[in-house]
Amino acid sequence: MADFTAKDVQTLRQVTGAGMMDAKKALVENDGDAEAAAQWLREKGIAKSASRSDRENSEGMVLARVDGQSAAIVELKCETDFVAKSEQFGEMADKILTAVLARGEDAVSETSDDLENLKITLKENIDLGQVVRYEAGSDSVLDAYVHQQNGRGVNAVLVEINQGTQEIAHDIALHIASNRPKYLTRDEVPAEVIAAERETLENMTRNEGKPEQAIEKIVDGRMDGFFREAALLEQKFVKDEKVSISELLGDSTVSRFIQVEIGS
Repeated sequence: MADFTAKDVQTLRQVTGAGMMDAKKALVENDGDAEAAAQWLREKGIAKSASRSDRENSEGMVLARVDGQSAAIVELKCETDFVAKSEQFGEMADKILTAVLARGEDAVSETSDDLENLKITLKENIDLGQVVRYEAGSDSVLDAYVHQQNGRGVNAVLVEINQGTQEIAHDIALHIASNRPKYLTRDEVPAEVIAAERETLENMTRNEGKPEQAIEKIVDGRMDGFFREAALLEQKFVKDEKVSISELLGDSTVSRFIQVEIGS
């Protein structure tokens, strides 16, 4: 059998624009020789000219910052962690974040030329991911948390708390980064998501051989578990699992939050 790795398949895909199965087959047919595989794909009419913008950019960095009653989060994407950790890439992300904080999300257009030049300089598919700016009222508290990995932000959170303290806001931001809730409350979970989860749990419960008359009650209990994982206010606080986030907040409320992770 040809000797090649999943990384070899991915590299061939990037070079030729071929699909995963076609790239794998090409390597098998050519004993793992990447050049011969690329030629084989071209001869079969499978390869296509892949422009830089076609290439996968699942690496990058995410920055978040609070400035008074404004906060922003910016995701800048690239192809490799080598570029993501470079000084030029970090400076560009910071420049975009500073512009968004000062002038709003539309300020990203001010840096479009610089971004195009960076693509040429670093020879990678670089573009913006999520860009969000919060503007809070005087009775709200904002916090930003950024988890660093190898010198770059990879997991960032913004949160806005009403009638709360900076300490609570920071605890909530830290918790979100760790526990990754998708929704604030169970009422925010879309009906189609609930229906799909319930169907899955019903099938799972039947496959376990549970009595038909007991299935509904068992699924109801498991759905509660689903909501406790998906909804922020129902989760157990990461620093003290005896306390729920709702209990931690007390009279405070979470107005909104966003989490952005590189590669997610």
